[in-house]
Amino acid sequence: MIAIIDYGMGNLRSVQKALEKSGSDARITHDPEAITNADKIVLPGVGAMQPAMQRLNELGLIPAILRAVESDRPFLGICLGYQLLFEISREGGDVSGLGLLQGTVERFQNLKIPHMGWNRLDIKNQTCPLFAGIENGPFVYFCHSYYVQPADPQITAATTNYGLDFAAAVWRRNLFAVQFHPEKSQKTGLKMMENFTRFEA
Repeated sequence: MIAIIDYGMGNLRSVQKALEKSGSDARITHDPEAITNADKIVLPGVGAMQPAMQRLNELGLIPAILRAVESDRPFLGICLGYQLLFEISREGGDVSGLGLLQGTVERFQNLKIPHMGWNRLDIKNQTCPLFAGIENGPFVYFCHSYYVQPADPQITAATTNYGLDFAAAVWRRNLFAVQFHPEKSQKTGLKMMENFTRFEA
């Protein structure tokens, strides 16, 4: 079972449908026990870091998320769910994230925001299981005003350019996270979701 974490910030049904197309049993839940018992976990989201962290805390979901990642179960963060994995966001002052990955979330400067629409991925790590069967240079769908700067460049699996090159996807063992929306990225995104459902840590 794949648990899709519901904390009230995101179109979870589109993520669920994308996972179900690969034959997965994907369930939307805000039950910490269901997340703890899931085989795989997806953390989607749109919006800002501070209210997201507040909601995760109010629902008692933070310990379940930390346990899931630390127990090496496959975990996928999407958009805001990607940014939440890092230490600090500059959105609305310095806001603490989950701290599962070292790095910061920075605001685009002197660029039109949000960065919205289709943009090309430069896959930096072809061994990343999320990109199996996907040729370099695919277009995926973005919508965000902040970007991640990982402290360790080795975890960057793919970059995108929007005024600057930034980490569009990261990978560390069982932990995957993407700034774009695979559930909105048509055939390429569905392939990534399928790859995630098939991945075994």
